[in-house]
Amino acid sequence: MNDKLPLYKTFIKFAATLGTLNGLSISESKKVLLNNFEIHPNNEQILPLIEKLEIEQDEDIRFLFNECIRICDELGPSREYITLLVILEGITSIVSENGTLKQNEIANSVLQKFKDEITLINQKIPKPPLFNMLLETRSLIEWTSIYCIYPFIPKRIKGEGRPVLLIPPYLGDDYSTSFVRKYLTSLGFKTYKWEMGFNMVKSHYIPRLEEKLDDIYQAHGEKVSIVGWSGGGIFAKIMANRHPNQVEQIITIASPVWGVMEMKTPVYGILEFFRGKSLKDRNKRFLEELEPIPDVPVTCIYTKTDGLVPWKHCMEAESYRNNIRNIEVFGSHSGLGANASVLLITANALSANIQGQTIQEATNNIERVLYPFYWKNKKRRFSFKKKKI
Repeated sequence: MNDKLPLYKTFIKFAATLGTLNGLSISESKKVLLNNFEIHPNNEQILPLIEKLEIEQDEDIRFLFNECIRICDELGPSREYITLLVILEGITSIVSENGTLKQNEIANSVLQKFKDEITLINQKIPKPPLFNMLLETRSLIEWTSIYCIYPFIPKRIKGEGRPVLLIPPYLGDDYSTSFVRKYLTSLGFKTYKWEMGFNMVKSHYIPRLEEKLDDIYQAHGEKVSIVGWSGGGIFAKIMANRHPNQVEQIITIASPVWGVMEMKTPVYGILEFFRGKSLKDRNKRFLEELEPIPDVPVTCIYTKTDGLVPWKHCMEAESYRNNIRNIEVFGSHSGLGANASVLLITANALSANIQGQTIQEATNNIERVLYPFYWKNKKRRFSFKKKKI
C-alpha cells in the first residue's frame, strides 16, 4: 500500500475538487469518497485522509488530474485503477443529478479523459519475457512429479457435496483438469467436467455452458462454484457476469480476466494457426463481457513466471471489493494443473469463500509452506527482527 499512498492522496483531492467545482459541497464529495473507500482493503489508511481533506477555492483541477495520471504511469499498468474510475463515475453521476447542464458536461468530459488515459497506461503491459517462455519446459517436470507428490497433499478441507464445475485451458480438455478434479472429489466436493472436447475459447460454447450450469444448479438446488484454468477462466467470469444468481464464486488459474483485446503473448503464431484467422478478428462482444467484475467472490491464482500470459492480466482488482483475492504461486503456466500449490489454494478458496473467511484464515497447517504469501510474511518478520537487533 505504501507505494500507492501518494496516488490515493492525490486522487482523493482530485475527485473531491471535481465535485466541488461542479456544484457539490465539500461534505457531499467527501461522503461519496467515504462510501466508496469504506470497503477498500486499506480503508484504515485511506478514510482518515478523506476526513481531514480540505479544498482551497483556487485548487487547480488540471494540475491534480495530471498528477494522478503521472503517478499511475509511474506505478505502471494495473487493474486496480478500475476502483478509481468507479469512484469518479459516482461523483459524475451526482453532478448529473444536481448540477447544471454545463457542469454535467465538464464532469463527464473529465471522466472520459481520465478513462482514456488509464486505458493507454494499461495497454503498456508487455508480453512475457523469452526467459519465462523457456521456463515453460518445467511443466514436464510438474506433470511428472505430481504422481509422486499427490498422495502426500493434505486433505483437511470438507467439501460437503458442494458442486464445482471445472473448465480446461485453451487447447486443453478434461484431462487437463484431472488432478484438480481428483483432489476436490477426494475432499467431498461434487465435481463436474467440461465435456466439450478441446477448449478453443470460442463464444459458441457459451449456450452449452449455460445449459450445463443450469442443470447442475437445478440438481443441487444451490449455487455452483466454477474453476477455470487459463482460457477456462474466461468462461468462468462470463458465466458469473451473466448468471450471478447461479454462481457461488469463481476461481481462475492463470486466466486473462481483463484487457484481453490488447493482450500481448509470445505465442501469437500458434494461437492464430489453431483459430484459423488473425487474433485481430477476435469476437469483440465476447471479450467485452470479461471487463465487468462479477458480483460473486473472485479468487485469481497467477504466477509471475508465466511464459504464455502476462501475469498482470491474470489479476482482478482487490481494491474494488473485499471478496476479491489475487494469490501468487510458483510454477509455469502449462504446469499449473499439476501444481500442488494450485490444488491446495483452489480447495481452500472454495471453502473459505463459502464460509466468509480469507485464505490465510483457512490455512493454518503445514501446507502453508506452499503459499508464496507465507514466505513473504516470514521475510518481513525476519527483516523486522534484524533491524531491531
